[in-house]
Amino acid sequence: MQISASGLTAYVRDIFLREGCSEAEAERIGRYLVAANLTGHDSHGVIRVPRYVAWLQEGEVEADRMPEVVSDGPAFALVDAHYGFGQTAGPFATELGIRKARENGVAIVALRHAGHLGRIGEWAEQAAAAGLVSVHFVNVAGSLLVAPFGSVDRRFSTAPFAAGFPVQGAEPVILDFATSAVAEGKVLVASQGGKALPEGVLIEPDGRLSADPATLYGPLDGLERDNRNGAGAIRAFGEHKGSGLALMCELLAGALTGSGTAGPGARRFCNGMLSLYMTPEAFGSEDAMVRETRAYLDFFKSARPVPGGEVLLPGEPERRMRAKRLAEGVPLSDPVWETLLAAGRPHGLDGEAYRTRG
Repeated sequence: MQISASGLTAYVRDIFLREGCSEAEAERIGRYLVAANLTGHDSHGVIRVPRYVAWLQEGEVEADRMPEVVSDGPAFALVDAHYGFGQTAGPFATELGIRKARENGVAIVALRHAGHLGRIGEWAEQAAAAGLVSVHFVNVAGSLLVAPFGSVDRRFSTAPFAAGFPVQGAEPVILDFATSAVAEGKVLVASQGGKALPEGVLIEPDGRLSADPATLYGPLDGLERDNRNGAGAIRAFGEHKGSGLALMCELLAGALTGSGTAGPGARRFCNGMLSLYMTPEAFGSEDAMVRETRAYLDFFKSARPVPGGEVLLPGEPERRMRAKRLAEGVPLSDPVWETLLAAGRPHGLDGEAYRTRG
């Protein structure tokens, strides 16, 4: 099925409004989740709604907890989200980093104890829209999902990394990926009738490679998914290189910020993020940077593609998909739509009525 972005945003907003969030926070949750769907990253979109609702009801995430700046300097800040929604903490921390970088040329913002931050590229896009370069290291405390290179045991979270680079007069370059071979959300999507996983991105306890979501979730009965029920793990991308980057994300975003690493032991779920923000003019001639950037990106794009292929800059696929889905609507598999309908029913919300909006 398909639903307009505006209708889907309104439905998600109304669910969280009735779950106890303020109107402003509920709107942010709906807007950022649907924004992920619009870019084609369904793994970080509205498929997350049932989990968010469960976390809210169980006290794992708390409604309308305002982030607190617990340590502050001219070009540094440590922000504690106090387990509030990532859709509140993420833009707060990013805007703080933008402001400090504009005042000082560069800034570092450490964010700890945030609820799920969603698509990390969103924060790189926010910085790039303000004309800033940014780099983001992220981890997930209490979320052991990924096996290091050479192992079958879970030791990492999916530990995302993102970076953004503004391009004057053109769209920014936005790099955003999990350091796992696939994000956990993509395994979730595949388990609920979405795009199948590539071969070999999961690993069984005996070392056999797999593309079956049951490796991570256990038996796929019904629509509920719990990654603690699976015996296997997601593999790190790029063999030892991705594994090494994941380790640094855990240390920088988890240990350094005080948010906590993925393990060991039972830990409360939260995101940590260490972000660097830079103004181009702090590094000398902005005009020279603009000329060099444009010349190099033109050179990059001039590379001959393989037969049937295309040379794309990071961020281009997302922009194309956003335009397509804004025009045609957001596609959702029947199982995902059913979980959304189920989330609204206790509040008397009829999800089908939102399909005609917008």
